[in-house]
Amino acid sequence: MNVAEAVGEALARLGARTVFGVVGSGNFHVTNALVAGGARYVAARHEGGAVTMADAYARVGGGLGVVSVHQGPGLTNAVTGIAEAAKSRTPLLVVAGEVAAGAVRSNFRIDQAAIAAAVGAVPERVHSPQTALDDVARACRTAVAERRTVLLGLPLDVQGAALPDEGERRSAAPPAGYRPRPAQIPPLPVPPPAAVARLADALQAARRPVFIAGRGARLSEAREPLAELAGRCGALPATSAVARGLFAGDPFALDVSGGFATPAAAELICGADLVVGWGCSLTMWTTRHGALIGPDATVVQVDADARALGAHRPVDLGLIGDAAETARAVLAELAARGHAATGYRTPEVAERLAREGRWQDVPYEEHPDGKDGAGGPRVDPRTLTIALDAMLPRERTVAVDSGNFMGYPAMFLDVPDGDGLVFTQAFQSVGLGLATAIGAAVARPDRLTVAALGDGGALMSVAELETAVRLGLGLLVVVYDDEAYGAEVHHFGPGGHPLDTVTFPPADLAAIGRGFGCAAATVRRADDLAAVADWLAGPRDRPMVVDAKVTRGRPAWWLAEAFRGH
Repeated sequence: MNVAEAVGEALARLGARTVFGVVGSGNFHVTNALVAGGARYVAARHEGGAVTMADAYARVGGGLGVVSVHQGPGLTNAVTGIAEAAKSRTPLLVVAGEVAAGAVRSNFRIDQAAIAAAVGAVPERVHSPQTALDDVARACRTAVAERRTVLLGLPLDVQGAALPDEGERRSAAPPAGYRPRPAQIPPLPVPPPAAVARLADALQAARRPVFIAGRGARLSEAREPLAELAGRCGALPATSAVARGLFAGDPFALDVSGGFATPAAAELICGADLVVGWGCSLTMWTTRHGALIGPDATVVQVDADARALGAHRPVDLGLIGDAAETARAVLAELAARGHAATGYRTPEVAERLAREGRWQDVPYEEHPDGKDGAGGPRVDPRTLTIALDAMLPRERTVAVDSGNFMGYPAMFLDVPDGDGLVFTQAFQSVGLGLATAIGAAVARPDRLTVAALGDGGALMSVAELETAVRLGLGLLVVVYDDEAYGAEVHHFGPGGHPLDTVTFPPADLAAIGRGFGCAAATVRRADDLAAVADWLAGPRDRPMVVDAKVTRGRPAWWLAEAFRGH
């Protein structure tokens, strides 16, 4: 057995159940070994799509995300997806071929480790035949235990070498300069009792507490302890955008805090006298540049990463701890004190949230060009999305690309739980939404997956429609088609700047979808969604592309807030 075969077999044994990738000569043998070891291989059409599929697969509970790419251009094609996964702390392993140490003239030679480090990933390498299995195990432990994106380089000369037997591996000296990173699985951090008591004091004193749970709370499966703690101290739970759905079904939940917050949620968060961020960075997006935090509010932040505490705004109390374990500790402390309070959970608040707690409940006027847009009528994106929400099954996964349109599907399409929204926005790259949806659909075939894209992102990633068709995915691809990069149009247009560089002639995206083998429909009115109802009725054995010609006269409500961060 050579090293490539041994690495593939070891990865399959260590949890690589599904592998996404694009195969070239540098990763051919290791990918085949993964398949021989029992892993499912999903071939993408572009390495950027493959990495994003693996990222989404890991996010919605598929386990360790694994992607296999060729050296050199195979890796550079994947860099945007790697940056997104690294910024999102996705447990992802990127297995990449690497030029042999002696091949100094190879046209594939680049500093792959430096590229990985530059975008926030952890560079690892299979250093030698003697250390190969230890190197693989270490890379997997780092990805899973530290929730990191790891690049595992496989030099071609090492791949082709024979794997020594166990005795030789144990007795052989490691190569010169070999200093692997330690990767012991760390225990979940819990704040010391004194810190837990201080948070309990703050909760006991608060009359209007609000919890904002973020990615860290979602990853630590903190829903139940946080919901119980919120009930005991009378807190209203909210989430950052990436954790949306974590408190679905709670009548006191505020849904999302930040630019996507409903008017009711924004007012209630502003009225809080205590705001506790649980695994939430409290960024400008989540706090509307601080405007959602009242001037007299006490701010507490709980995070397993000490570097996150106070990174985006000052906090009055910071606790280093896992969100779920810290919530349990504080809950036990309050129970021991016999404390329970109504807090913010009054009948008046419950009635208000029942009446206006969802974006679907907020009245609006149709956009003015909805009746007679260029080339025919155009549908208001809110009207479109509300109609879709009523049609779709409750068990769904919503994958959203980036752009002017993104708040409509992110907020008007309900999700059933914390895995229901896959929001690949940490790097704010346009073009990741379709691959995100494919990865999520592979991980959760029991749910309908909706890919919500702008026309710009859809055309950037259109090759992956073939992947969705080949896999037979019942994927609903909704394109909010305004024939422009809408964010730039609405940001720069009012200043009188020329917009020829960000506007485009009409494209028949439905016809493009049919060309790939998808079902398809063009939607200009809500009534045109009858074609979607027919597709939903079954058998849903191929994707459906909806080319929604949406109104374009006004910017999305969150756009000005978003551009303040640029």
